[in-house]
Amino acid sequence: MACITVSVEKPFKERLRRFPWVNWSKIGREELLKRCIFDKYMKTGRITKEEEEFCEKIDWHPVDEFPLKEEFIKKLKKVEKGSHSKPMKPEELKKWFKEL
Repeated sequence: MACITVSVEKPFKERLRRFPWVNWSKIGREELLKRCIFDKYMKTGRITKEEEEFCEKIDWHPVDEFPLKEEFIKKLKKVEKGSHSKPMKPEELKKWFKEL
């Protein structure tokens, strides 16, 4: 396995030391892998089974990095302004989710 050394400024290093229980190497590996998966997904629109399993494990998917569509934001704002106390039947809830 290859080894990578990352230089950080002293104040940042001191901040990291406040969290000794955090495995910063693991976080770095996951973030680099996420970046590689995202770049590949942007080029091909696909990910491998192994990449999919990794994404599932960390509850992330490349599309999570895309900005929300304007039409979705408008629908969310409309819902936000509406009444939140009205109970919905399961059929109504399914219909509402399909509209999103």
